Parts: sequence; C-alpha cells; structure tokens
Amino acid sequence: MILASTLTTNLAILVLAGFIGFVVISKVPNTLHTPLMSGTNAIHGIVLLGGLLIVGLSGNGAFNKVILVIAIAFGTINVVGGFLVTDRMLEMFKSKPKSSGDGGQDGKDKS
Repeated sequence: MILASTLTTNLAILVLAGFIGFVVISKVPNTLHTPLMSGTNAIHGIVLLGGLLIVGLSGNGAFNKVILVIAIAFGTINVVGGFLVTDRMLEMFKSKPKSSGDGGQDGKDKS
C-alpha cells in the first residue's frame, strides 16, 4: 500500500513540475531564449557527468549499465543538439560584413 502511495505522490509531482515548467517557459520573451538554452545545456552537461560517475560506481548489474549507457547517449545527443541550435541562433545576430567596393562585384555599376 505504501508503494502505491509513493508512486501516486511521485507521479503528481512529475505532472505538476511539467505544468509549471511549461507555464514558466511560455512566458519567457524571445530575446531570452538563447541564454536560457545555453544555461540548460550546461546543466545537461552536469547531468551527463553524474551519469558517467554512476556507471563507474554501479554494481555488476548488466541491465543497470545498459539503461545508464542509453540515458547517457540520449543526454549527449540533447547537449550537442542544444549547443548546435544555440550557435545557429547566435549566428543570426551577427552583423554581415560590408562589401569593400572592389570592382563592382556587388552587382552595382560604378560608371
């Protein structure tokens, strides 16, 4: 009976955390999304380090190690993808280099 109560409590916390996270993130202005993504990627990097530490310290259970390796693989994909998206978003804010006017290569006739 205690197991069902604990499961229900943990499930309620998970649902509430998901709902609160959705509400908080939906109210973030667009200009803050890139710094927020960078911070989340750093947190995911710490989670990956924890997963690697647990794999090294876990017992001889093959099932546990397989699950941890799968979790680490998905976490790595998430971190790398997040950094790639963040880098691409930051590229949009860089200014374009101005043409130096070398021989009318910019499509304009200089005569």
